[in-house]
Amino acid sequence: MAFLTGLTLGGDPWTPQFLKTINWATCLGCGRCFKACGRGVMALIALNDEGAIVDEDDDDDEVERKVMAIVKAENCIGCQACDRVCPKACHTYEPALA
Repeated sequence: MAFLTGLTLGGDPWTPQFLKTINWATCLGCGRCFKACGRGVMALIALNDEGAIVDEDDDDDEVERKVMAIVKAENCIGCQACDRVCPKACHTYEPALA
């Protein structure tokens, strides 16, 4: 299998690791990853007490907690800036096939 690779400024090979999933069981919804990402890959969403996504505008009583979700995976450039600021290591990554 061949993965998409590039070169660093120094000429070393680099394989970008693209955001694949966010673990909602450990995500705090703190927004640090959202702030670190300049590409709009993630957004904060609301979950009910059963872990299902709810519209936070419909009924605030249904919202148990908020977590980050991947909303535009195609915008990810594989820099992993989101991982470096996450206090819970909620993100998983994988390289893209070339």
